[in-house]
Amino acid sequence: MEKTNVMRILTQKGIEFTAHEYDQTMTDGETIAQILNESPESVFKTLVTVANTGEHYVFVIPVCCTLDLKKAAAAAGVKNIAMIKQKELLPLTGYIHGGCSPIGMKKPFPTFVEESATLCDKIYFSAGKVGYQVQVAPSDLLQLISAEYKDLV
Repeated sequence: MEKTNVMRILTQKGIEFTAHEYDQTMTDGETIAQILNESPESVFKTLVTVANTGEHYVFVIPVCCTLDLKKAAAAAGVKNIAMIKQKELLPLTGYIHGGCSPIGMKKPFPTFVEESATLCDKIYFSAGKVGYQVQVAPSDLLQLISAEYKDLV
């Protein structure tokens, strides 16, 4: 299996993880959860947003859920928030759609993880490349990227 930058960062920081590889044509989160034989509540997607202030925020939520933009804005302490345009993702984060990870972005952004992650021993999220996921304890993820748990869905 190819080692992604996310896997290198986790290894370097001494964080225990399990890497999973799957068919790169699969980009739907719920399908990926089925491939991993996991509940969609434990497989997370990384969403990048922009606030009315122009600042960017990252939200990590289960693949079976939709980000509540009002809750997201409240979590970030801004008036309103919107998803960034897909073409802005790569230049901003260094990741492409379907391979965006909360770890290893070009620069750190304030990040919020859906509080339901606390119900999981381990959560899955993109390893920074389409076709790769890592499984990590949510507390390790929070500590690594200085994120906060919030009610987001």
